[in-house]
Amino acid sequence: MRLLEARRVARRRDHISPGVRHLQPPWRRCRRHAAARASKKGREPRNRTHLRASLPLMIRVLPALGLAMLLFSGCSGDDPVVSDADREAGAEAHPQLLAEFGGAYSGEESAYVVRLGGKVANAAGLGGRCTFTLVNSDVVNAFAVPGCYIYVTRGLMGIVNSEGELASVLAHEVGHITARHSQRQQRRSIWRGLGVLAVQVLTGSERLTRIAGEAAAFFTLRYSRGQEYEADDLGLTYLRGAGYDPYAAADMLDALGRQESFLARTRGRDEARSLPEWTRTHPLTTNRVTRAREQAAATGLEADALPENELPFLREVDGLLYGDDPEQGFVIGRRFAHPVMRIGFEAPQGFTLTNSPQAILIEGPDGLRGEFAGGPMPPGGLEAYASSVLRQLLGDTPVEPGEVRRVVVNGVPSIQSQMRIQTSDGAVTLSLAAYRGAGDGAYHFVMIGNPSAPSAAAVASLFGSFRLLGEEEARRLKPRWIRVAKVSPGETAQSLAARMATDAPLEHFLMLNGRSGDQPVRPGELVKIVTYTR
Repeated sequence: MRLLEARRVARRRDHISPGVRHLQPPWRRCRRHAAARASKKGREPRNRTHLRASLPLMIRVLPALGLAMLLFSGCSGDDPVVSDADREAGAEAHPQLLAEFGGAYSGEESAYVVRLGGKVANAAGLGGRCTFTLVNSDVVNAFAVPGCYIYVTRGLMGIVNSEGELASVLAHEVGHITARHSQRQQRRSIWRGLGVLAVQVLTGSERLTRIAGEAAAFFTLRYSRGQEYEADDLGLTYLRGAGYDPYAAADMLDALGRQESFLARTRGRDEARSLPEWTRTHPLTTNRVTRAREQAAATGLEADALPENELPFLREVDGLLYGDDPEQGFVIGRRFAHPVMRIGFEAPQGFTLTNSPQAILIEGPDGLRGEFAGGPMPPGGLEAYASSVLRQLLGDTPVEPGEVRRVVVNGVPSIQSQMRIQTSDGAVTLSLAAYRGAGDGAYHFVMIGNPSAPSAAAVASLFGSFRLLGEEEARRLKPRWIRVAKVSPGETAQSLAARMATDAPLEHFLMLNGRSGDQPVRPGELVKIVTYTR
């Protein structure tokens, strides 16, 4: 098959008819926006990243969010939807968020998201007041924070299939901003955070609280169904105002639903993958796609009366990194492998792994959870490294120390220990294993859970799986890319799927391209595939 021509030859701007360029919703101030919402109430709906011991997200962003709480004193009079104070608070949190969630993805795709976001912001009456960032994460997610800082992951960008669909994601998040849902959720989060801090006072450990899963992070709070519907409605208005087919919003929700169904079907093959994060923070109800189509029809426009711009989008997504970033290592089923650091491990059955730039988050049965991370080896060697991890993790928390054992694991020197910690909810067991890596690196597991024999056996299996990778094994770990290909005569979905560098290649191909199994490909049609060649 013949790959799409180079972007620099094929790139061209989409054309929006003059009749829709000027469209903007009437609410640019909170007072107007509140009235518009009230009228709807009766309607039914990077540089190389090193793994290291991670500090809690809440502590990193809480000062900025606390400042924002003092500034968000309500929405009345002529206060703008996004004030200078909002922007200042968002700007303070922005670099911390990027460090936590994978950093900004650089390149032409990032500039494309910024341009597209600018069109949506203009349609919302927020021109020049929003910042749009493509995040270097394969997790399917998008979120907004006060100050109109909008984030969309390359994972989400990879599963939609048109510029209109991507614009609808950005428009939906702008809808959360103009409706001030972030501020409402933040107030709940701050109050829940006060409860978390009370737990931290009892345990003396902020990081322990985070790993134990008791901290309710600001960004993982679910929006309510009413808030989602409101953001859907506002987003559809902004989408149409930006010149895109309003039906693209329903197509985007369809894409998310396909991704959710695909992962649910294939989790047995890849237990490390959970359902898309976007569906957790933005719940997909059974009638939401239908409702989105009904709302689009209510505009009086026929489907495709305005463009979705599939071709410009495919030109942009061609060459997008897919899956894990090699600089953050690869999660492959229950296995983690890092080709740069030349390390790896495998979790037992029933465990899931989540990759992040700071650490590998580990969840097991019966509430067992923890992390794998690393850092430089201190002058005192492995003992000093293990002590430093425990100091950062526990602070002044009272513990009942257990035996410290020196163990050689797959030829790698390690220190392993177990201790009991008293919390307000009773005793938990903390298990630590620290390893000497190649060169000046050191790595560790920390696992926390209720004391039980099955948990102890699972943790022992995890700790015993750490190893150093051979040169050839590390070389085989390669990044994957989305490539856009033109279907040749005689090709089928099956033959195209055979070129996919993924598990479940046919299902993956159909999901990625928004197709059903009985929908044939046509000669000359452009489709997305995943390959090892950029």
